[in-house]
Amino acid sequence: MNTDSNDASTSSCPKCAGRPRSSEREARLHDLIHTAGRLFLKHGYRQVSLEMLAREAHVAVRTIYVKFGGKAGLLNAVLVANRERFFNTHDMDADQRPLKQIVSDFGAHFLDLVMAPEALSMARMVIADAPGNIELAQTFYEAGPKQTRDMLTRFFERPDIRAQLRDDVDVTLLPVHLLNCVIGDFYSRMLFAPGVETREEELAALEKRLDLFYRSALR
Repeated sequence: MNTDSNDASTSSCPKCAGRPRSSEREARLHDLIHTAGRLFLKHGYRQVSLEMLAREAHVAVRTIYVKFGGKAGLLNAVLVANRERFFNTHDMDADQRPLKQIVSDFGAHFLDLVMAPEALSMARMVIADAPGNIELAQTFYEAGPKQTRDMLTRFFERPDIRAQLRDDVDVTLLPVHLLNCVIGDFYSRMLFAPGVETREEELAALEKRLDLFYRSALR
């Protein structure tokens, strides 16, 4: 029996008892974010502890602190991951297509985002828990509405885009104005009477609301 060859084989196996590969670490973090999102939606932000998160995701509590800074940071990661499924936050900065095409695409993607079942569940959770939890309210705003408003502000401030707007338009008001035109009364209907409209019906109504936006903002 050649023990030397066995020893050499064992020592040449770098993953036998070492640290996990970077791809494995990324997979574990992805699973942690997915697990956190599921638990937040199922139990509510307040009721989910770091210990519960660590136990369900099979990680150490310390891992959550090191990678995300705590529960609020993990919620932020959940929100960012969900947002990135629908659109790239940098697309509008350099998109050279006609303004109406850019805005219409944004509107459709944003409507898909807010119509997603997990997004509606998250909105209900925030409405229920945020009044007594400043951390939750701030984290949700910073990772969601603020990111969208900042993206739209950069878009409307582009010189080529600003040149297409009416001279008397206050550009700082356009992000919220556009978002109101995109969403309409969707939340008031869907949060309390889900399933009333189909996606096709929502998109048809969106086109009409965007026409009002263009009439109010463009030259």
